[in-house]
Amino acid sequence: MTHLSRLIPIFALGATLAAAPLAADPPGHITGVGGIFFKSKDPKALMAWYRDVLGIALEPWGGATMHYDAPGHPPVLALNAFSRTTHYMDPSTREFMLDFAVDDLSAFLDRLKAKGVAVLKREDSPDGNFAWIVDPDGTKIELWQPKAALAPK
Repeated sequence: MTHLSRLIPIFALGATLAAAPLAADPPGHITGVGGIFFKSKDPKALMAWYRDVLGIALEPWGGATMHYDAPGHPPVLALNAFSRTTHYMDPSTREFMLDFAVDDLSAFLDRLKAKGVAVLKREDSPDGNFAWIVDPDGTKIELWQPKAALAPK
């Protein structure tokens, strides 16, 4: 099963849930991801790389806030566990991978290449356009431009 086939049911479910909220849900449930936190050998330098290379605006406290309602952002966030033996996150040895949605993958990759970032692979599919890079700590990053059918209107 490819990464794409794992995402499509999530988006279909997200669209269904967004269209018909469950009024009977009692209080006390998860509403979304509130943050992604991880260790780094040099947190300030790594966050500066995310700012300077990926263009992620940093807050005065050193981290970033990313809004679900940003123009062109997908309507849901995917969460999935992979087998410990997966090679999908190679060449990273980290136990996680970051996935950032982008509005124009080709333009974004041109910016990254101009900054000396190597693109590991690019894959254009009917479900979206993908590319992979690695950050200075060795974390694999998936860049994803959703197809119009998956992107919010």
